[in-house]
Amino acid sequence: MLSPRAAVSVIAVSAGAFSVLQLSRWSTLPAVRVVNDVVVMLVALSAAACAGAAAQRLHGRRRVAWWWIAVGLCGFACGQLVWTYNGLTNEVPPFQSVADVGYALMPVGAGLALLVMLRDYPRSTMLRVLLDAVVVAGALFGAVWVGLLATVYAAKAMDWFALVLVLMYPVTGVAVVTIALLLLVRASPAERRPLAMLAVGLMSIWIADVAYAYITTVEGVYREAISLGYVYGFIAIGAAALTVRARAAVLPAKPPAVFSPASMWMPFVPVAVVVTICAPIMIPRLGPLYIVGALTILAVMLRQMLVLRDNRGLLAEVSDRALRDPLTGLANRTLFVDRLTHAMALQKREARAVAVLLIDLDDFKLVNDSLGHPAGDAILARAAERLTNAVRASDTVARLGGDEFAVLMEGDPDASRAVAHQVVAAFDRPFLIDGQDLRVRPSVGLAIATLDSAALTVEDLLKQADVAMYSAKRAQANTPFTFSPEMEWQWGEEPAVSAPAPARASDTGVARRASQRLLRDLRGALDNGELSVVYQPKFDLRCGTVVGLEALVRWPHPHRGILPPDQFLPLVRQHGLMRSVTSAVLDRALDDAARWWSAGAELPVAINVFAPAVGDLGLPRQLSTALDRRSLPPEMLTVEITEDLLLENLAKTRVVLRMLREHRIRVAIDDFGSGYSALWYLREFPVDELKLDKHFIAPILTHAPSAAIVRAVIDLAHALAITPVAEGVENAQTAQRLLDYGCTIAQGYHFSKPLSADAVLELVQTRRLWSPASEEAGDSVH
Repeated sequence: MLSPRAAVSVIAVSAGAFSVLQLSRWSTLPAVRVVNDVVVMLVALSAAACAGAAAQRLHGRRRVAWWWIAVGLCGFACGQLVWTYNGLTNEVPPFQSVADVGYALMPVGAGLALLVMLRDYPRSTMLRVLLDAVVVAGALFGAVWVGLLATVYAAKAMDWFALVLVLMYPVTGVAVVTIALLLLVRASPAERRPLAMLAVGLMSIWIADVAYAYITTVEGVYREAISLGYVYGFIAIGAAALTVRARAAVLPAKPPAVFSPASMWMPFVPVAVVVTICAPIMIPRLGPLYIVGALTILAVMLRQMLVLRDNRGLLAEVSDRALRDPLTGLANRTLFVDRLTHAMALQKREARAVAVLLIDLDDFKLVNDSLGHPAGDAILARAAERLTNAVRASDTVARLGGDEFAVLMEGDPDASRAVAHQVVAAFDRPFLIDGQDLRVRPSVGLAIATLDSAALTVEDLLKQADVAMYSAKRAQANTPFTFSPEMEWQWGEEPAVSAPAPARASDTGVARRASQRLLRDLRGALDNGELSVVYQPKFDLRCGTVVGLEALVRWPHPHRGILPPDQFLPLVRQHGLMRSVTSAVLDRALDDAARWWSAGAELPVAINVFAPAVGDLGLPRQLSTALDRRSLPPEMLTVEITEDLLLENLAKTRVVLRMLREHRIRVAIDDFGSGYSALWYLREFPVDELKLDKHFIAPILTHAPSAAIVRAVIDLAHALAITPVAEGVENAQTAQRLLDYGCTIAQGYHFSKPLSADAVLELVQTRRLWSPASEEAGDSVH
């Protein structure tokens, strides 16, 4: 079996040889004429076979269309067979015979096929194409009539039936070729090649029909060279049938929003050409009437072209708006995904890195609720301006919806990271809305498809950026987070938000505005380092010495005074400010511990770490670096985790706690007994201290079951080599009972209230310590 390249070579050589034969002086020999007729018939049958094969592998209307083409070609082949028989049996074969019935099937079959293809378009488009076909066909027919067919008509060399039959082929051919051309300019790129071949084939056959009508009528003979038009036309149609693909649509599933210029201007070009070509012939006949008519036609065409140009501009504008966010003017999600898909294709083909930056505005809902949606829209519009100014001209900025934005970047990954930092810096300045300075912080996540990310899809890259963005939101870091495999947040998981207490409708707006103002002040306090830290001493009940301190955060509010944690920590948890608060407390506590250390007081300090931070694999290194920077040994720091929050991400919590132990940083479970107490925590987690909650401790003097449980937990802690620590001790009797149970470390207001860093140092240096003997004399440190 011949390869496609070999088959093309054979066809090209055969067609060339046939062309040379038809153009030579031997073409008039009877034997050569018979060969000519047989070759035309065989080529038509071959093209019909190709069309039938195409119909077999296609479906729906496309299959019907190619079957009609095959029928037309078979009809032509049958007509050619009759013509060949007449040539063999008659010395002068008749020009009109039964063969014309077969020949007539060719334009009919092709026309029906094109009309079936046209049905893939909406009705409005079908009507437009048919009207354009009338315009173009009329213009082409006018040009051919003036140039050739008028002579045929005027010759009167045959009866009226024969004349109509001769003229029928070029007239119907004009319509068929016109529809083929109009379909070609509207076809999808995947099917333009076979449709172009089909149009070329039909045009070649039409030219041969025109030549046949002219020569046979005017000269009264048949020129064998006319057969070349049919042969090349059939070859082109056969090639179109062989190249049409089974899975590609001949026409787009829906018309484009803005048609191509060719589809709009093409119907008018033939009209202008015909008017110009016919002028030398028609002016002598009609004089000024023709000139006025031609100018009128050209003016109408120009007017219509202007209307079409304006309409196309409007369609282009509507199409652009469909891909733009109406509020910000940025690209919308559809356009962003389309450009990202294209960028990922280039990334795989040209090894070009692609980066996606996702930006989510923190607490934006609070702005909408407290200041109204107009203020929120104003912030979104200005945020879009800042993003546009922060990125490069080649980057695509989009608003994906709500307060979520995205940036598509291509090229050097380091440059993309630099852009990410510029985006974060763009929000350092507050937004002036309705006379108020509003600070809106973004959570920014970056995902990069590098040169070795060939298997990464568009969806994967977007998910990675989403994971990084939510990691930044949970950590409340004022820096972009770049995706790494260690990030194991759930896709699209929102930070936990506690349900607000029921409120009356009249109070809701006031409460929201107050909450928004408090949150704004809190962000400002974090940015300016205005949070303070006090320390709750932990005492050894046996000797009364201070054995450690628990750092407690306080907020010196400029208008409300000193705010305890319960008045602002709910906002910290709800709005993802945990990392910022933890970092502020850690820095202040370790600075104080270093000062105590240099003064000779080796006082370990404990800081509370929010549960989401315990899932951060970078936490141990962060704490170790902070200790090293101050030249403090790791034993000087204890990390306290609230027991009822350990239920999140237990596997990662276990890994992080073990890493802390490897760095020799102590670990304590705080408020044990206050939440979902599970003894297997003590088995699974590497813990140094177990702090019994004050509500667990308070009833041990009056409630026997509580006392039994506390004693059992203390014994269990000793058995597991864990130090038990009692919290919230309020009186000497409770302290003594705990000492009797074997708990030697305790803290609470009975021993000391929370102290400033200076007061802690004074306490240690003056040795004003608690002792059981001083209780009766009222010398407890308070």
